[in-house]
Amino acid sequence: MQEFFGLILHPRLRKLLAVRWTGQLTDGIFQSALASFVLFSPERQPSAMAAALGFAVVLTPYSIVGPLVGTILDRIARQRAILIANVLRSVDLILIAILIFSGTTGILLTILILSAFGVNRLLLAGLSAGLPLMIDRPSLIKANALAVTGGSLSVVIGGGIGIAIRRMIDESNSANHSDGILILIAVLGYLAATFFSSRIERNELGPLPHEERKADGFGELVEAVKFLRNHKDAARGIIATSIQRGGLTALTIIGLLLQRNTFNDPADTEAGLAGVSMAIAFAGVGLVIGALIAPLGVEKFGRHKWIRLMAATSAITPILLGLLQTEWMLFAAAFFVALSGQSMKVTNDALIQSKITDDFRGRTFALNDMSVNFAIVGCSLLAASVMPDSGKTLLVPAVITVVYLFNAFVLLRPSKFSATATN
Repeated sequence: MQEFFGLILHPRLRKLLAVRWTGQLTDGIFQSALASFVLFSPERQPSAMAAALGFAVVLTPYSIVGPLVGTILDRIARQRAILIANVLRSVDLILIAILIFSGTTGILLTILILSAFGVNRLLLAGLSAGLPLMIDRPSLIKANALAVTGGSLSVVIGGGIGIAIRRMIDESNSANHSDGILILIAVLGYLAATFFSSRIERNELGPLPHEERKADGFGELVEAVKFLRNHKDAARGIIATSIQRGGLTALTIIGLLLQRNTFNDPADTEAGLAGVSMAIAFAGVGLVIGALIAPLGVEKFGRHKWIRLMAATSAITPILLGLLQTEWMLFAAAFFVALSGQSMKVTNDALIQSKITDDFRGRTFALNDMSVNFAIVGCSLLAASVMPDSGKTLLVPAVITVVYLFNAFVLLRPSKFSATATN
């Protein structure tokens, strides 16, 4: 624990952490406003497919423009890209707040929300790609665990802050007005992230001057895929992490529907939102513990075996949730799947950062994000197609468990997933 506190005070790393954590804290506030507006408004009755389509609408466009994002991050100063992106999403949120304040739900609002999430993914990919340049290699896993998990925890805290603020301002405003005000508050957070971005030197996050390349969109993405052929353990780690996140998304939809339509009166949206907040809190604790144990697990077992163990651990609670669909089992599933998934992610991110040279790192992380997004969208749509709106299902959790076991014992089997594998 002392080493993590030491990293927070690292003179260069703390500048990156300030940008990431401030932005992700604000992400939580923004997302809580959107959840309130879209899923927990009394006049809207969410279904499994509606929730799945929400993930698809938000994530698919980024996956399409991912090659361009990767090119940007390997072509121009990542610090400049991150600073400009923070300014753009601040402006974007002002427009979103105006539309929500007026109760508008048309195509313009959808486009603006898509833009906000697309810019957010560019920021996170850029920060992940630049992290190895801000810290020495022996501290890379711990620094990655700190950055990623602190960011995830910031999202959780931001969501709680958003819910608390909304309840305070609900008394004197309509629901739409409250959500609009909350998004305007989020604008201030993104402007703070812009300020922290300006404190990073232009070339501190890379790419280094001799590594900058000409833009070639999909062509450069193909180069990154070819590059990964020589690092198939990193490629398998990307696929395994994507599958784990896809299953977690399907479980998230189950949790949303159970809290909204089964565990609470569907007419009492505040109770449903409170239940979701509690599940998020349990997941947040799991995220922190998963990150804290990752360096210890890697030290004892090595990166590859630790990722494999966490993939297997992910398979335990989904089937139990299918068999015992109670609120406390939902909280247990949120905790353990978040713990194992976060430990997988921070370890795999460090694996990528150590294997991939800086001139390919931006594109590789963009490719990683695209893979995760497609898995989230695909798994959520498949789950929603067979899931009742009540959220009560055994089939989906059982399939998730089987897929997680495939992840651990087939995709990540030692003969194919190890530092010495030559597959």
